Amino acid sequence: MLILNLIKESFVFAFNALKVNRLRTLLTLLGITIGIFAIISVFTVLDALESTIRNSFSSLGDDIVYVQKWPWTPPPGEEYAWWEYLKRPLPSIKEYEQIKKHSDKSLAANFAVSTLRNVKYRNKTVENVVIWANSHEFENIRTFELESGRYFTPFESNAGKNICLIGHEVTKNLFEGIDPIGKEIKIQGRKVTIIGVVRKEGKDILGSGGSLDEMVILPVNYAKNILDIKSDNVNPMIMVKGKPGVAINELKDEIRNIIRSTRTLNPKQKDNFALNQASLLTSSLDQIFAVINFAGWLIGGFSILVGGFGIANIMFVSVKERTNIIGIQKALGAKRFFILFQFLFESVMLSLVGGAIGLILIYFGSLYANTQMEFKITLTLSNIILGLGISAIIGIISGFAPARAAANLNPVEAINTTF
Repeated sequence: MLILNLIKESFVFAFNALKVNRLRTLLTLLGITIGIFAIISVFTVLDALESTIRNSFSSLGDDIVYVQKWPWTPPPGEEYAWWEYLKRPLPSIKEYEQIKKHSDKSLAANFAVSTLRNVKYRNKTVENVVIWANSHEFENIRTFELESGRYFTPFESNAGKNICLIGHEVTKNLFEGIDPIGKEIKIQGRKVTIIGVVRKEGKDILGSGGSLDEMVILPVNYAKNILDIKSDNVNPMIMVKGKPGVAINELKDEIRNIIRSTRTLNPKQKDNFALNQASLLTSSLDQIFAVINFAGWLIGGFSILVGGFGIANIMFVSVKERTNIIGIQKALGAKRFFILFQFLFESVMLSLVGGAIGLILIYFGSLYANTQMEFKITLTLSNIILGLGISAIIGIISGFAPARAAANLNPVEAINTTF
């Protein structure tokens, strides 16, 4: 009960002191507000950026192995020997069929090629649309939803029918206000009938092909008529998804053996293909964002430091102005820890109010930014707690020395002090 009364009285003293000196309080708040705004806004943007990047990578699939000519990252401890990779053969349909035939650990395998082409509907043209051609297993490899229409049937895929699925952005640019199902678009002068529209997935800021919004999806057997699927320009690949419970390394070992056997490589020869997976990219994200977060702390730390010095300076001034009052309080029986608490509360209140204002500014800033940017910025609960926690710590650190000095004043000397 004594502690609660002490806290209550300290709070009242601190609040009245801040209320009396409004201009000084405002200027002090400004320093800590800028500091919290700087550091938490950096972390908020970084969190949003990291979340968006990880979501883009997650669309690649953690349980999918990509058989390609080029590795996404160099082997551990080695340089990226592009001059050697350049000589490698491209993945082929024959290898895709061998994986389907001999693999025990894969759930599905998909042969795919991609390139950029203009797509036309009547007098409208969308330039540089991603043409993504796949074998029929694509729906088992990549999770997506259809807004309308349907996926290819096995017969349509195998027969190479001139049909396609289109993404949300392609639909928006070519068929705004019109149902695209059954309509014919032209790719390189050839007519292709739309049978399905993929539900909007959102912008892929990496441009890694993770989002289907800006794609036209074709059966690969039809794509042979308009594309050279044996060309490096269309980046042929084989996507293999593991069965549930199969470790990704087991799947990679099996695929490696099948591809090496198909290419008749002897045991001494190196792999002339790459087995890529999403973890090769995501594993480096932790290190990258650790460095960026450190830079954020460094940048925001200087702003917080300035705000902390501002609070300490104002608190020393406040102690000096109220020396007589402190002397009277001690003469009437106020304990040292009461005086200490009184000034610490004032310091912490200043810091917390300044931090709260900074967080409010970030919140409204994030709402505005979301209307202007592709990826969503959200002020998370963890960042709110972090901001208020930093504010409280800065308030305690900045106010401790002035509060201690006030608590140690001699009551007689303090009462007789004149300015």
